[in-house]
Amino acid sequence: MTEAPTARPRTSRLPRPARKAQLLEVALQVFVEQGYHAASMDEIAERAGVSKPVLYQHFPGKLDLYLALLESSCDTVIEGVRKALASTHENRRRVRATMELWFDYVADQGAAFRLVFESDLTNDPEVRAQLDRVTTESAAAVAEVIGEDTGLPSADAHLLAVGLVGMGHISARHWLDSASTVTRDDAVRLLATLAWRGIGGFPKPTT
Repeated sequence: MTEAPTARPRTSRLPRPARKAQLLEVALQVFVEQGYHAASMDEIAERAGVSKPVLYQHFPGKLDLYLALLESSCDTVIEGVRKALASTHENRRRVRATMELWFDYVADQGAAFRLVFESDLTNDPEVRAQLDRVTTESAAAVAEVIGEDTGLPSADAHLLAVGLVGMGHISARHWLDSASTVTRDDAVRLLATLAWRGIGGFPKPTT
């Protein structure tokens, strides 16, 4: 006589903020593994060790859960860019710190970065708005520094900033996905040197 499988034990009661954080962590794993369309609320609840009603108390639907997770991940990237820019007043170091941010993010936040940059739900307007916000707000922070330092018109500074942001995250994604033999430190150095030789060509305004 075979023994019937036992149900997965439910987790103990957690304060609401802690439970929400736990559900987001589990949902991230499921969405990255399976993509939005294949992921199910049933599996997320099961992996989290909660009932579906508990999951729906925090997130009314799968899209709500996905958007909450995406917003949190995008906030992490944007805040990281701002911190990198504020970490020093020397512009060459700012460039390097910003490049380090992108490489650290894809290496240390591998699952989260795939949610942000490889979403399979980009046709949804709310998802697209969150993804666009990463570039828009990151570039706005970089453009502010460029404008202050060079005196360039805001449109010029913004265009340069978008180029720097794109260079950072696209290069970092390629470095990770291609399993490059270039070390993380060497990759950061190469990209920072390239970026600085470009942006460093714009002189500070004379007073």
